Amino acid sequence: MRLPWVALADLNPEQRPLYENTRVGIERDFAGFKTIAENGASVGPWNPWLHEPKFGKPIWDLRWHSQCLHRCRTPLVTGTVFHSAYEHYAHVIAAERNGLPNEKLATVLAGQRSADLTSDEGVAYDVASALPRTLPELNYRQAVKQFGQHGAAELIYLVGFYCLVSITLNGFNVPVPESNPE
Repeated sequence: MRLPWVALADLNPEQRPLYENTRVGIERDFAGFKTIAENGASVGPWNPWLHEPKFGKPIWDLRWHSQCLHRCRTPLVTGTVFHSAYEHYAHVIAAERNGLPNEKLATVLAGQRSADLTSDEGVAYDVASALPRTLPELNYRQAVKQFGQHGAAELIYLVGFYCLVSITLNGFNVPVPESNPE
């Protein structure tokens, strides 16, 4: 970890509102994997965001509840593209809790397209795996056909968000919780 953990007792006035907001959202939306250390410090991408609240708050505000997130496992694909350890840790647990079969999960984590994806999953996988480099016109048209203009845009924004999360995790070398100092 390239940044020290921001313990609850050490929060400054600029960090505290972001911490409080993220803590409520984390407890509500991120069950099943470790997000808070024993000393109250946020683990995962939230700790780096607390170090720079002027960047962390807008990033946190970008998150939203997307049907596509649960249906398409977009964060797993994006995390695989960026080799993001915490992203894999968190979203493997989320995928398992949401019933993604181990065979599909292992294939996605290997950076491969599973042969048994649903139509929605296949289009989302193709977009999510291509987008960090460039999105071919054919893939874009398939996404619009499958999800509509709004749904395709939501998928693109979702991939962009998880690219930002993965880059945050990688840039600050955020470890999986088993290696977190408590």
